[in-house]
Amino acid sequence: MAAVIQPVIPENITVHLGAPGSDAGNITLPFIDYIKNVASSEIYPTWPENALRANIYAIITFALNRVYTEWYPSRGYDFDITNTTQFDQAFVPDRNIFENISDIVDDIFDEYVVRQGSIQPLFTQFCNGTTSKCDGLSQWGTVDLAEQGLTPYQILQTYYGEDISILTDTPIEEVGESYPGTPLRLGDALNEVKIIQTELNRISKNYPAIPKIAAENGLFGTDTENAVRKFQEVFSLPVTGTVDKATWYAIKRYYNAVKQLSELVTEGVTINEATLPFPDEGLFPGMRGEEVRTLQYYLDIIAYFNPALELVTVNGVYDAATERAVQDFQRFYGLPVTGSVDEATWYTLFKIYRDTASTLPEGYEGERAKIYPGYVLSEGMSNDDVRDLQTYLSYIGKIIPEIPEIPVTGYYGPQTRDAVYTFQRLYGLPVSGQTGQNTWYRIAEEYNALKGLNYSGFGV
Repeated sequence: MAAVIQPVIPENITVHLGAPGSDAGNITLPFIDYIKNVASSEIYPTWPENALRANIYAIITFALNRVYTEWYPSRGYDFDITNTTQFDQAFVPDRNIFENISDIVDDIFDEYVVRQGSIQPLFTQFCNGTTSKCDGLSQWGTVDLAEQGLTPYQILQTYYGEDISILTDTPIEEVGESYPGTPLRLGDALNEVKIIQTELNRISKNYPAIPKIAAENGLFGTDTENAVRKFQEVFSLPVTGTVDKATWYAIKRYYNAVKQLSELVTEGVTINEATLPFPDEGLFPGMRGEEVRTLQYYLDIIAYFNPALELVTVNGVYDAATERAVQDFQRFYGLPVTGSVDEATWYTLFKIYRDTASTLPEGYEGERAKIYPGYVLSEGMSNDDVRDLQTYLSYIGKIIPEIPEIPVTGYYGPQTRDAVYTFQRLYGLPVSGQTGQNTWYRIAEEYNALKGLNYSGFGV
C-alpha cells in the first residue's frame, strides 16, 4: 500500500514569544494546551457555544496550516508559530484557561477545516470584525450568526465558502522536520524524492526555466538532478544537483507560495499529489518479497565488513535469523531494538550501507562483480558504476543469447536500458529498465556464476 502525506495533529508545538525576527524566546507545549490558551486569549467564554466552536475550529486549522506548510522552519526559524496577532494568533504564557473553552477543545482538537478536494488544513484567516477586518472569519460576527441559530459548520461556510469540510479523528503524532536528514542525490529511490519531484514540477509552472521531471516516481534520475540544478541557479543557491537542507526548504517555501497554501484562496494539495510510491508500513517478521531481499542484502554486506554483526541469508523471507540480524543492527547503531524495520532503522541501514560501499578500496572485488553501489542506476547516467554494470551484462550476453551484448561505454543509454529490461524479464524481477539493488545483485550473481566464481566473498 502506498503512503500518503496526511496532516496529523502534532503532539507538541513550539511558539515564538514575539515577532518572527525578534530575539524573544520559544516555548514548546502540548498542541491541545496551545489551542486552549489561544482560544482563551482570542474569544470570550460567554459567547454562544456554536460561535465558540466555529472560532476554535478556525484556531486549530490555522495552527495546523502553519505546521503542515512548515511556514517558519522553511524560512530558517526554529519554531512553528508566533504569538503575535500581526502574523499569527494570540498566545499568552501561563494565562488562565476558561473551563467551557477547555471542554470544547477536548472535544474537537483533532478536527480541522479543509477545502473539498484538498487535504491540507485551510489557511483559516480570522479577525475580530470590529477594530480589524479581513476576508476570513469575523470573531464577533460569529456571535450574531450563532444567535440566529447557525451551526458551527454553517458559520464556517459563511466565511470560508460552501465547499469546505471538517475532517475528524485526525491521528496524533510527534512531528519533526520534513527534511530527511541527509542530502538527496542522483540514484536515490525514496518517498522524499517524490515529494521534491512533485514540488519542483509545480514550481516550474511559474518558473518555466526549471525543466519538467518526466515521472514523479521517487527515483532521483538525471531529469530530477537537472531540475534541482536549475532551481538552485534560479534562486541563487549553490548549484550542486543534490537536495541539502537549504535546498529542501527553499523548494518547500516556493511550492507553498505558488500553491498559495497559506492563503485563504488556495490551489490546495490533492490526495494524488500527496500519495507516495513506497510503502509506509515498514518491514516485519513473516513478510516476504523483494523489499525483504533488499533488507537482507544490506544487512549481509554490512555484516561482512563489520565483524560485530552476523551474516544473513538473502532469501526474501523475513525469518527468525533476519529478525535477529535486525535486532543486532539496531543495538549496534543505538536504535530501539524491535526486530522490525521502521523508517529510522531503514534510513540508518541505507546510510551505513552507502558509506560502506563508497569507502571500499579499488580492486576489492578481485575477479568477482562489485557489490551494489548504493543507488539506483537509470537511463541518462554516466559513470564508472554504469561501466561496471555494462561489463557484467555484456559478459552475460555472450553466453545467454536472449540478453543483447552491449557496448561498455559508461553511459546508461537505451541499449543498456533494454538489456536490463530483458534481464529483469528473464529472471522474474520487476521490469523497470532501472538497476536497483535486487537487479544489480542478480546480475552480479549470474556474472559470477558464469565465470565460475561465487559471491560469498562479500557475505552473500
